Amino acid sequence: MALSLRHRSSAPAPPHALRELADEDLMALVRRGETAAFEVIYDRHCGVAFSLAYRICGTRSAAEDVVQESFLSLWRSGARYDRTRGSVRTWVLGIVHNRAIDSLRRSVHRERRQSADEGIEERFEAPELTEVEAARRDEARGIRAALDELPDEQSRVIELAFYGGYSHSEIAELLGAPIGTIKGRMRLGMEKMRRTLEAQGMVA
Repeated sequence: MALSLRHRSSAPAPPHALRELADEDLMALVRRGETAAFEVIYDRHCGVAFSLAYRICGTRSAAEDVVQESFLSLWRSGARYDRTRGSVRTWVLGIVHNRAIDSLRRSVHRERRQSADEGIEERFEAPELTEVEAARRDEARGIRAALDELPDEQSRVIELAFYGGYSHSEIAELLGAPIGTIKGRMRLGMEKMRRTLEAQGMVA
């Protein structure tokens, strides 16, 4: 089973008959351990999965790693797919989105540690944050905390819009949901975040 975006072209093509099947039917075969069916799922969705991962991670190498990890996870957990909860594409993108966000957080954490190590002398010379820097960090922590309190379907569309830079119509296509549903989730999520931030005294 070839998953890497870097080496995918060398893998043999799955049987033509499998390519005629719907995603949901292919997942039934994936649950039985049929790798050829999984290859078709991968071929259908790896492009949009990479696009999503790249928009969040910001680098090709990180996005490739996220996509490969996501599809390996999908292969191992294929039996967990439930067609009553959404399309296969929505499920795939949900896995990719979560792993991309985790990758981004790890990257930020590493950069912060590296910056701290490289700039330790400067920090000894000026240990106090400026008021502007402190305010920005407090604001970022507050927004992240408010976002984490939202239901998954609301936090996902907000993260795709503000971290990934996607439009409402692009998010609707990525998640396989009507654009009205996406706008509704966005509106409800933003209202909840505003109330949370107001309670924290971060917005008037």
